[in-house]
Amino acid sequence: MNFNRREFFKTTSLGTLGLALSPSFSHLMAASTSGAATPTVGGIPHRFIFIRKSNGNLCEQFTLPSFSSEQQKMHTEKQAFDADLDKHELPVWLRCLNDHKENMTILHGISMCVSGGGHYSYSGCMGAYKAGRDILSNIKRATVDFELANLFPSPFGHVEMSLAVPHGREFRTGIVSGYSAPGPQQRNYCYADPMTAYNELFKSVTNQNAVDTDNSLLDYLRGEETARLGKLDGEERIKIENQVRALEATRDRNNKVATLGDTITKHLPKIDPILDNGGSNATLLQKQEAFTDIIIAALASGLTNVVTYTIDDLGTDIATLPENESKTSIHAIGHAGDPAALAMREAMQAHHMKQIETMITKLKAIPEGSGTMFDNTTIIYMPETGAGHHSPDTEAPMVIMSGKKSKLDIAGRYIRLPFHGTEGHQTLSNWYTTLLNAYGNPIKHYGDLDMTMQRNRLKQEGPIQRFLA
Repeated sequence: MNFNRREFFKTTSLGTLGLALSPSFSHLMAASTSGAATPTVGGIPHRFIFIRKSNGNLCEQFTLPSFSSEQQKMHTEKQAFDADLDKHELPVWLRCLNDHKENMTILHGISMCVSGGGHYSYSGCMGAYKAGRDILSNIKRATVDFELANLFPSPFGHVEMSLAVPHGREFRTGIVSGYSAPGPQQRNYCYADPMTAYNELFKSVTNQNAVDTDNSLLDYLRGEETARLGKLDGEERIKIENQVRALEATRDRNNKVATLGDTITKHLPKIDPILDNGGSNATLLQKQEAFTDIIIAALASGLTNVVTYTIDDLGTDIATLPENESKTSIHAIGHAGDPAALAMREAMQAHHMKQIETMITKLKAIPEGSGTMFDNTTIIYMPETGAGHHSPDTEAPMVIMSGKKSKLDIAGRYIRLPFHGTEGHQTLSNWYTTLLNAYGNPIKHYGDLDMTMQRNRLKQEGPIQRFLA
């Protein structure tokens, strides 16, 4: 085959693999398998779905309507306490998960000061550091989702999907830069529309010709880059060596995916044709539903064990939501404090919960070992920026759905932890340290330290011990 680099970048079905040969995208399409894999029971890995949302999670939305007067007082005064969810009524926007209360945790009191509030946290909320503006040099470390993907290797490693839309654009499509990070000063890529995710993740059974073309092109480029190594030294040689490794890892991944053909075919989702061309004619709910189906199929097929999904950001168009009669925006809702804005906020979150309910129901319907796939799954629904549109980042309420095989002892409870800056408070860094410790990474402390906790000379390193099963 006579291919040159320019032709490769034009003809590859990825359309963006040129990014893979730049330093910040050297991991593109190659599974991250560094670090020791965690032994799995019966060969079954644990799976994680991180769902990032914009505009924060308002603390008042997490009050349980059936709280006693004493519990309500403790909640209002931000005092630590636990409650059994089976004895309480859920807020309206959470009620589609009533049948899954035994798997639910409403986690209140984790702070996000280490990653910062404001309009966006970019990579910070996944890496527990302040990212500031979306600048490559601000990425301090591999984000927690990549660290977990290293513990449970898969052909694709970590997969990121996003409905985030930069200001000034109507929507994004294709493969674009993401928010997660495989390492310091490295930006992940993500799928910006469901059809691109479908075509790329499942093409081993939907478009074998594209896979064959990719492999031929990869072989050609690997040969070209390898030949260049003999003429180089220093930093340039290191860069080309990284490129060759990325190409080899991509080819290796394609080979691994090929062995999953029957499983992929079994779980292949049906995608509405309206999602063609980036889904420019699709509603937001159609896009969210399609991403949900693709996430389940990717997990069930064994293509990945860790997915990060930005379900919306301040630029995501919500005009097609049926409740949005005034055609307001997510950004405007964040600035408004009136009942109409709160109602719209809760309507958006109720739609998010419907997607989570679909994920749980479908995973519980797939047999695995002596139980179901959901037994080995954790879903974390988290705000990008704390407890509001412009923070405060002293609180970041989350909803966590965890299966029976979870290594965290938190299911079925409403948990409010000590408030920020007080004895026993737990930060986002502590939460991520807990996840990593529970699933096989004994790291002493993941993430940045909280300045207020330091000034108050309060212990803040390590996992949240009471959560470890």
